[in-house]
Amino acid sequence: MTASSTSLSRLTLPFIGLYVLFDWATYIDPLYGLNITPWNPDPALGLVCWLLYGWRAALPWWIALVLGEIMVRGMPAGLGLTLLLSAWLTVGYGLIGVVLKRNFGSSGVFDSRDRLFKWVLIVAIGTLLNDVVYMSLLSLTGLIPSGQWAAVVLRFGIGDMVGVLVSMPLIWMLASAQGRARLREIVWRAETAGYLLLAICVLYLVFGTIETSEFKHFYFLFLPVIWAASRQGLYGTALMVFVLQLGIGGLVKWNNAVNIEVPELQLLDAMLALVGFSIGIVVDELRQMSRDLKQSLRLAAAGEMAAALAHELNQPLTALSAYGKACEYLVERGEQGDMLKSTIQRMMAESSRAADVVRRLRDFFRTGAMKLEPVDAEQLVSNISQQFFTQLREHGVELEVAEMPPLAMLADRLQIELVLRNLLANALDAVQEQPAGQRRIMVSAQRLDSQRLGKGSCLQLTVEDSGKGVSEELAGRLFEPFVSSKASGLGLGLVLSRAIMEAHGGSLWAEVASHGIFRMALPLARQAEQEQDQENYVAA
Repeated sequence: MTASSTSLSRLTLPFIGLYVLFDWATYIDPLYGLNITPWNPDPALGLVCWLLYGWRAALPWWIALVLGEIMVRGMPAGLGLTLLLSAWLTVGYGLIGVVLKRNFGSSGVFDSRDRLFKWVLIVAIGTLLNDVVYMSLLSLTGLIPSGQWAAVVLRFGIGDMVGVLVSMPLIWMLASAQGRARLREIVWRAETAGYLLLAICVLYLVFGTIETSEFKHFYFLFLPVIWAASRQGLYGTALMVFVLQLGIGGLVKWNNAVNIEVPELQLLDAMLALVGFSIGIVVDELRQMSRDLKQSLRLAAAGEMAAALAHELNQPLTALSAYGKACEYLVERGEQGDMLKSTIQRMMAESSRAADVVRRLRDFFRTGAMKLEPVDAEQLVSNISQQFFTQLREHGVELEVAEMPPLAMLADRLQIELVLRNLLANALDAVQEQPAGQRRIMVSAQRLDSQRLGKGSCLQLTVEDSGKGVSEELAGRLFEPFVSSKASGLGLGLVLSRAIMEAHGGSLWAEVASHGIFRMALPLARQAEQEQDQENYVAA
């Protein structure tokens, strides 16, 4: 016996019991004492079982259908017809399960909008075809009065379709350990209690006495559904719409409100559920895209940070090599005093410096962590400019660096170097389209008041180039992922740069002009000291 067969055998009795319980609880306003009701969530339970176990779920499902006819309705069709009709329902529902399993397998039914719409289409068409055949069989046996075939087809079809659409997502989530864990996490949140309480209040206000409500204010039920969908995605929505359906069904059953248009009410609830599911899946997709984008940005940052890593490690590695040769020379001379000790200490310091660089880059890739420290503007621009010296000379580009104010930014030096390196690299690419003698890049800095960042003073660095500049159309999309003005560009460099700037409490933007202008602004370090430094700089 396989593991799945063993699992099914353990679940057979709970499945049958739960199926009959669903049948009893939703046996509301039936036609002719048959299982023709406006809401049938029990097939949703069977379809989930079919998706998990295939045709092995057929026998437990058939037994559950027969027991429901015996225990809930008193077997109005007699034993023989009950067994045959239940067998057809098992086959009909099973065919829907086969189509679902072929399209979705045993996982991922509600992973995207496309899958959701495909599921809705399969369920709607499948329940309709199953409904037509089943009602035709009932008519042939004389259990349905002549001339009532269309009415019972409408009632039973709506009941099955609404029951599956509203209930199956939640049952599907409860069928897996991961789904149950996510639902537990959602249920124990305070906001879940909030929107469930809102649902109860809205149900009371909308229906009051359900027989006289006429569904005039049904649209208020969208409030808790939209709340759940926008905050908790599909999982919160599935819980919410199922609770609303239970509430509506309970009101009808307990008030014995058999004269209202229950099918109309159920269709409204189905539309409510589909709108909620659509919003919930969009929210889940956006969150997943956000997570994927963050991961993509970190992977893109690996390439961008390689240059920073090479530059940062070059100095300590060069120093280590020099100190190592010095130690070798001192040992050969027989030196064992302070000079050798001092050289070894310097080697250890440089080794620690290199390890710190690697650690900070590793932390950035894993968590985006930053090590904030004062970064001198002049030193920052000088270090990055030197890295472009060979490229600038090779392409005949003139780099002009304006006099830098003696100010320091509060930033992670490695990450801010990456941003400035991106801007200079983009400027270098832009000016290469210009003829020789007209390729110029200028870097300048100035202090700004609090208007740009909304807090404290900041230092603004500007990178200008003699390229064609940023058009108004491109400016609106320039910082979107995978948007690039370069044929070979991935469109992630500026996205990454802006993300780094915003993580520092700064900003990065481009200006629409006849030539390239990019500006980056960061908060100043040690505001009180910088105030005095700026005054001294202006006075000089």
